[in-house]
Amino acid sequence: MVSLSYSSAIPSEAPPACLIVGEQANLQRIGFSDVESLISHRVSAKVFNEVLSDIGDSEGVCLYPKAVAIATLSSKRSRHTTPTAAHHVMDTVSKHLPKSGDSAVVVVVCLRQNVFACGSAVARAFPTYSLKTRDVTTRNVTVCFLTPDDKSPLSDQDIKVLSSTATAIRLAADIVDRPRNEMTCDDLVKCAVKIGQDLGVDVTVISGEQLKEQGFGGIYGVGKAAESPPALCVLSHKPPGASKTIAWCGKGIMYDTGGFSIKTKTGMPGMKRDCGGAAGILAAFKATVECGFSENLHAVLCIAENSVGPRAAVPDDIHILYSGKSVEINNTDAEGRLVLGDGVAYARKDLNADIVLDMCTLTGAQGITTGQHHAALLSNNAQWESCAVSAGLSSGDMLFPIVYAPELHFSEFKSSVADMKNSVANRSNAQSSCAGLFIGSHLFDDFSKPSPIVWLHIDMAYPVHVGERATGWGPALLLTLFGRYSTSGLLSNIAPVLPVDQASKRPKHDEMC
Repeated sequence: MVSLSYSSAIPSEAPPACLIVGEQANLQRIGFSDVESLISHRVSAKVFNEVLSDIGDSEGVCLYPKAVAIATLSSKRSRHTTPTAAHHVMDTVSKHLPKSGDSAVVVVVCLRQNVFACGSAVARAFPTYSLKTRDVTTRNVTVCFLTPDDKSPLSDQDIKVLSSTATAIRLAADIVDRPRNEMTCDDLVKCAVKIGQDLGVDVTVISGEQLKEQGFGGIYGVGKAAESPPALCVLSHKPPGASKTIAWCGKGIMYDTGGFSIKTKTGMPGMKRDCGGAAGILAAFKATVECGFSENLHAVLCIAENSVGPRAAVPDDIHILYSGKSVEINNTDAEGRLVLGDGVAYARKDLNADIVLDMCTLTGAQGITTGQHHAALLSNNAQWESCAVSAGLSSGDMLFPIVYAPELHFSEFKSSVADMKNSVANRSNAQSSCAGLFIGSHLFDDFSKPSPIVWLHIDMAYPVHVGERATGWGPALLLTLFGRYSTSGLLSNIAPVLPVDQASKRPKHDEMC
């Protein structure tokens, strides 16, 4: 277990282990004196300078056995890759940080504008969940920064933001990494309620039969067969003077068997990760409120377990969702869109949200569409789409737009007996876009009519994990995208410039659906 902390200054005492990491160009702008207190008792200035002058791209060099190392991040990038090199940090730190000792220091050498992304990426290298019975040790890791373009130290507020974000990333990963027998619907609700109480925000929980009684046919229909009851859990931050209302909706499928459209023996393992959207939303909400946020913000967690049993939904069932629209079930393994359909409808009807963002591990097609490193982004608003992409590049949580054309794609859900089916007729016709549009159809009455509501749909099925480990994807992106509403200078400086009052004025035709 690693205890992770951030510091505005290089420690004055040498730790048992030290890693200096950065792009080659940035490393060559620092001197031995910058890290002397950490390594001088083991590494001479001559050796340090020789290594700096000779080290190549994406290379690690041991300066002292099991104690001091230096590693470079890849400088190769295209226009769709983050300029922060954050996507290389997790692997580089995991690979090159010396393992000796009960404490270590990671020195990140980067430009000042990349501190947040690189600091967030370091947190991913230290997951918190493990039930291994061997090598159970506690290690203190301190992360500090050298910024060659700006020698001034980070402020206390900057360190607080980095620490809160790192905690959020590790919390999101912890929730996703936990197996179903440790992280049930009840467990996630309890976790969310505890966070809400600690933050002093309003908490609303609608669970079990209450969902049925209040018309949440999507969440209830998916989760009614599970031992742990489904729930809608909402955390609400409502500061005085707020002028906008923002709702973040997260898919929290605690385990996805596929239901009666059951997954295979090789396709089912790993489905504990289907709560990645809700985990990221909850963790991001916690960090955002801790860092200071000037607008109304709601975390809407749509929590259920997609199980098989006597009470489970079956194909041909028809559910009435919270939007009032009827859905014919033709695939019980297309359940995430059902719970989020209820979530976004709640954001519109009960929260009167101006901006609705849903985040989910929604489709396997996402990996085919945008790959393992970029989440898929679907939006009815061109300007906010551009802002989200920019925030992804600045934060390291990358995403890329997919086709928004409801007039071409929503017909895939045509039903003879209900307003729509829940799964497409043609799986070769923009599956990820279609899945997102299903969610959007419960936010908008009619796609053909302009709406003042800004909608962002993020499918992060593949970026949510690397191998068998969760990445804690999402908090860094959301803190950056909405950083203009934060009281943190670190966040507001890297946040995209948002459309002025976009959520309160009637949009132009080419900006909205």
